[in-house]
Amino acid sequence: MMRSQVKPSTWDSYARNLRLHVLPHLGDLPLGQITPMRLNRLYADLLGSGKRNGLGGLSAKTTRYIANTIHKVLADAVDAEVLAANPAGRAKAPRPSRVAPIDLHFWTPEQLRRFLEFTQGHRLAGAWRLAATTGMRRGEVLGLRWADLDLEAARLAVRHTVISVAYEIRESTPKNQHARVIDLDPETVSQLRAHHARQQAERAGLGPAFRDGDLVFPRPDGTPIHPHIFSQTFERLVARSGLPRIRLHDLRHTCATIALRAGIPTKVISERLGHASPGFTLRQYAHVIPGMQREAAHQIADLVDRAESA
Repeated sequence: MMRSQVKPSTWDSYARNLRLHVLPHLGDLPLGQITPMRLNRLYADLLGSGKRNGLGGLSAKTTRYIANTIHKVLADAVDAEVLAANPAGRAKAPRPSRVAPIDLHFWTPEQLRRFLEFTQGHRLAGAWRLAATTGMRRGEVLGLRWADLDLEAARLAVRHTVISVAYEIRESTPKNQHARVIDLDPETVSQLRAHHARQQAERAGLGPAFRDGDLVFPRPDGTPIHPHIFSQTFERLVARSGLPRIRLHDLRHTCATIALRAGIPTKVISERLGHASPGFTLRQYAHVIPGMQREAAHQIADLVDRAESA
């Protein structure tokens, strides 16, 4: 498994899972003694008591992710002719349920409006609005550059992300490796213009100490904001606002849910969020569909009834 073939965050995830969940069980064994039976026993142990805090087992999804990582490592051993065959290919990794429960949290349009009003004046107010109205991921907001923005045309291009790997800030590319273009509403454009003016004032005040990386939402000295600090700042503001507690990532869910309820085509929502397909968007937000179905039923009936009485 070549480090250069995956993103740094993916490599860090592989390494962390191997270190925490695999090496304690299999690390002392010669490769030739890693059998399908041993792997099956490992997967059973992870499902039953794999959490590091001792409070139960890992989910089937996480255990299968670890199993896939083991498969990749052993496949490399086969390619290097250290192993004759990959034992992971005959082991039985757990399959996550096809209908896994989805526990998404989001705000109503009214709650979102109250939060945006509450944070007016905060130096990151434009970041919260941008995340809420576009559904951009945390790293995409932090990686956005002024060169990626066309405020005259009211649109931006998502080309960069800022991520944390072993708590170190790294620059990366969007999740699906492809840039995407997102149109902006007039109020968001207005707030971005105001934010740019404040940033220029900060820059002038610091002079040569300002480190210009062209970031739209950096720290006051121009350096990237750590993603964890960004999330913690949001969570503290939510706590002070008195609104229902949600995570920063839940602004993305809020954006998608509001868009679906507004009747915006799923394809458009999928493109704005950077999902792999509209089908993924529908599966991710299936919790919204029942209410939309009821609304559709009433709207169809109203049209039919009015046509009959005309």
